[in-house]
Amino acid sequence: MVTLTAPPVERPPTSGNRRRNKPNRRVSPLLIAFVLVPLAVEAFWVFWPAIQGVYLSFTNWDGISPPTGVGFDNYVEMAGDPVFGKALLDTVIWLVLFGGVSAVGGLGAAMFLQRERRGVGIYRAALFTPVVFSLVATSLIWQSMYQPDGLINTVLGGLGLEGWQRSWLSESDTALYAVILPALWRQIGYVMVLYLAGLKGIDPVLYEAATVDGASRWQQFTRITLPQLRSVNAVVLSVIVIDSLRSFDVVWSLTKGGPFHSSELLSTYMYATAFQSLRLGYASALAVVIFLLAFGVIVTYLVRAFQESDS
Repeated sequence: MVTLTAPPVERPPTSGNRRRNKPNRRVSPLLIAFVLVPLAVEAFWVFWPAIQGVYLSFTNWDGISPPTGVGFDNYVEMAGDPVFGKALLDTVIWLVLFGGVSAVGGLGAAMFLQRERRGVGIYRAALFTPVVFSLVATSLIWQSMYQPDGLINTVLGGLGLEGWQRSWLSESDTALYAVILPALWRQIGYVMVLYLAGLKGIDPVLYEAATVDGASRWQQFTRITLPQLRSVNAVVLSVIVIDSLRSFDVVWSLTKGGPFHSSELLSTYMYATAFQSLRLGYASALAVVIFLLAFGVIVTYLVRAFQESDS
């Protein structure tokens, strides 16, 4: 004779059990401190001065007397300021040349030096060494090379190219481009390191499969390498744009924006306006323009990158 038994009925947990099984969601005070303390420091040293800078851009202030409101007069003055127009054009040229050459040069150096071979560490260190130098020290090195009897003119003379010899930093046609070279000498090594990290993260199986399918080196670069480096490209672009728009040390050390504003950037013009002409209101307006340029370029690229990834 078979005896049937009913399955046990699960009882709903009592309020005591629910209270006992409820995870503890209390946030540690130490964790809150680690978040709030840096945020407070950042707000005090970065956010609040930035807000103050925007406010001062609508004032006339010499740094001593109380600022007086002038509305949009500083921005209206920019529209007719020839020095601002020249500085803006030079900044765009700097951004294109400095950004383009450093990105292409850094990526090329990273692809050439990514494979482990004998002596590759020496070349990586040699390209990265200028990054550890301060921009002022870099400027002093290149200033001696740009002298009329410096290394560059001496080499050109030794090659029989005396017609190419110039006073590189004192001629309006060459000053801006002569100043870009020391900045590139320092920036390419930094960009190379960023791209080396990105290249190390690409799965080698992708290249092996592409080789089996008969893809050329150029097709592997355009179909595998560049898409896989999309996140690194965003970082590189942000670094290049920010470094381009805040480039000051190397320009001020070599030419101070001269001769005749031929190498004037927005950053050097802002500094000269604030601390030489004591027009801190107008200089704050220049700082706002620099921020808007950097923010606009970076946001435009990120929006396009996200649209391409979603499509």
